[in-house]
Amino acid sequence: MNSRPTLGFWKTLKEKVRLDKRPILVLAPMADVTDPAFRRIIAAKGKPDVMWTEFVSADGLARAPEPGHSKLMRDLLFTPGEHPIVAQFFTATPEHLRQAAELAVTLGFDGVDINMGCPDKAVERQGAGAALIKNPQLARELIRAAKAGAPSLPVSVKTRIGWNKNELDTWLPELLAEMPAVITIHARTRKEMSKVPAQWGEVKRAVEIRDEIQKELPVGERTLIFGNGDVLTITDAKIKAAATGADGVMLGKAIFGNPWLFSNRDLATVSVPERLTALAEHVRLFKDLLGDIKNFAIMKKHFKAYINGWDGAVELRAKLMDATSAEEVVSLLTLNM
Repeated sequence: MNSRPTLGFWKTLKEKVRLDKRPILVLAPMADVTDPAFRRIIAAKGKPDVMWTEFVSADGLARAPEPGHSKLMRDLLFTPGEHPIVAQFFTATPEHLRQAAELAVTLGFDGVDINMGCPDKAVERQGAGAALIKNPQLARELIRAAKAGAPSLPVSVKTRIGWNKNELDTWLPELLAEMPAVITIHARTRKEMSKVPAQWGEVKRAVEIRDEIQKELPVGERTLIFGNGDVLTITDAKIKAAATGADGVMLGKAIFGNPWLFSNRDLATVSVPERLTALAEHVRLFKDLLGDIKNFAIMKKHFKAYINGWDGAVELRAKLMDATSAEEVVSLLTLNM
């Protein structure tokens, strides 16, 4: 067991937000959502304290032939304006994670995160994602592998409170034994998916477990505990952090249609032309960065989020959903600005 976590930039950030009297606020990794295109929009409109990539297959990075490997590398594109940014990987093979962590160092990421919470069945069949909750020994090996590959970077974990039931009291100590820099708790079990309200009382329990296990460490050197699940606004995030003692809060679905979220700007104050302009920029970036490797239909999930709440929004959204290209979408948006 390591004597203490390698916190890296997290330590400086924690001190900064402590002075601001608020939690660390970060962007959740979401497949086919927080891709390089959307992250650039978010960074420009309302940057969080820390950004995460989508989860990327460490197995694919290690084994995929071209052009598969090049496609995966696109998911790891980022701009200087996105720092600090954490690369998230999933795998059940420690050696592949070690290699992915090495790559993260080479690419200039600020941290490495291991997905131990994804409930996707294809991921779980590999023994990765949420399946690792059932295999604590392997989970610990993966943390060690990431640290070996990126000894200069903080290593973190995103997980859930259990598989079919709440196992936090046994699962969390296994992770803490490897001294990761951050553990983000999605406050539901894998079985619950997102079908029930997040149990933020379990985030508070996670903080208590951390404090008991790492009581010999100074408070500023302990593993950070973040909460995740059903956080709708920045105000909501601050309330939940204050109630649980969490060091930070990860926001996910609230970012849909609202790249201004982390600026704490009320979406009602964002004009219709501003929304349309942001979506047009988002569409152009998707085409330029990912259009040759990803289906444009991925963008359609964003249309409903951006285009709602004003007279004519329903009609415009219907036209956008029927569009088949970025050029057609941008043309429709421009006509309505």
